[in-house]
Amino acid sequence: MTAPVRDNILVMGSANLDYVVRVPHVPAPGETVLGCGVQMFPGGKGANQAVACAHAGGAATRMLVALGDDANARSIEESLHAAGVRTNVARAYGQPSGMAFICLADNAENAITVAPGANEFLQASHLPPLHDVSHLLLQLETPLDTVVASALAARAADVTVLLNAAPAQTLPANLLASVDVLIVNEGELAAISGHAGSVAEALARVDVPCVIVTLGARGCLARCGNQTFLQPSFPIEPVDTTAAGDTFCGVLAAAMGQGDALPLALRRASAAAALACTRLGAQASIPARSEVDAFLQAHPAAASTSPDHVALAAYCGLT
Repeated sequence: MTAPVRDNILVMGSANLDYVVRVPHVPAPGETVLGCGVQMFPGGKGANQAVACAHAGGAATRMLVALGDDANARSIEESLHAAGVRTNVARAYGQPSGMAFICLADNAENAITVAPGANEFLQASHLPPLHDVSHLLLQLETPLDTVVASALAARAADVTVLLNAAPAQTLPANLLASVDVLIVNEGELAAISGHAGSVAEALARVDVPCVIVTLGARGCLARCGNQTFLQPSFPIEPVDTTAAGDTFCGVLAAAMGQGDALPLALRRASAAAALACTRLGAQASIPARSEVDAFLQAHPAAASTSPDHVALAAYCGLT
């Protein structure tokens, strides 16, 4: 009997409807800031990453998501389907779908509060068959025990497990032992490693085969086995950074699923994230694959001796 082709990326995670308020600056504790209008966008880390995987990455993408039976659920599903994402919906009857409330400042920084709603009811028992799945992409906006059990199930099924460990929290050893690719920012790396030193020092304390650290406007660093790869950021004028990290994760998963070598996958993911920063909204900001291709053609890869590479290496503690 012919073995099934594993050509799908499965994203398991959260989905929200985002309420975005533009403000002059992100409020300090106890401060009231007058905003200028409210806009609604489909969001949530899991859904954003699924849209990025399908729309910007061009990969065959499925998403396992828990939604309520409300109007917000319909908006979320429509956005996923429009991006080419096939859905497996675990319906949480009597619960609202997830919501996020986002203050977006004029300098593109943001502050986000999430009401999980139905996302809290996602369970590992909802996981669909994995026979045609090559990669499983997880985040931490759903129950941690669900994430752990799903990673263990994927590892047992010989599926490559990617974990975006956000929001930051301490992770159990059995979860890290089941992860092939860990994607974190600096704060998340510090929380997992328990080390507040340089990026290179913190990476040495994380026992995962491949760890990728996103560094905002500086770029990103990957350590896989004994190899280290640097990808400086692309020059842009940011408008809204809300879904930049999610875009990076989704496109990275897509590129890896399509067989790209890690340096190229990092470059594609970074380009897509840069484009997302130039637009307003979460899923609305995620570019199409053709836009990512055009952006990469317009920005040739820099040599490892370029000032950007040297500066990034020095920041990470590699020199």
